[in-house]
Amino acid sequence: MVNTNIANELNNTTYTVETTVETKERVQKLDFKGRSYATGKRKNAIARVWIKPGSGKVMVNGISQEKYFARDALRARIGQPFVAASREGQYDVFCTVVGGGLSGQAGAIRHGISKALELYEPELHAVLKQNGLLTRDPRVVERKMYGHYKSRRRFQFSKR
Repeated sequence: MVNTNIANELNNTTYTVETTVETKERVQKLDFKGRSYATGKRKNAIARVWIKPGSGKVMVNGISQEKYFARDALRARIGQPFVAASREGQYDVFCTVVGGGLSGQAGAIRHGISKALELYEPELHAVLKQNGLLTRDPRVVERKMYGHYKSRRRFQFSKR
């Protein structure tokens, strides 16, 4: 049997819980030349990105983006962080990118620009995060399995 006095006491007790939410204060991080640096990744591509205030030119491995990325869709992907933050033509971008194909390299540069822009202007974190530009895309090529022609494609079956 349960003591009824204890049960009534537990039911009538009110608890107060104090919660404190600590917000991480974001600070501008610049190198000695006044640039912001970040690393972006996508598939097998890795991009090292530096941004600084300027006229809006983008250099990829020492070549202008118009020559390096011939397709307009890839150049538009690189510019997405600036469009989302309403900062088109306000920053110069210098980046080196290795690995992967052109699509993966453009995605890596976009990721790097987003992170560098957040480090240069910390108040843009909410806008960039809302548009999904700060999150690394985790999709990569699936490995080849034994007994398969590729990762999922099986060898052709022969009845005879």
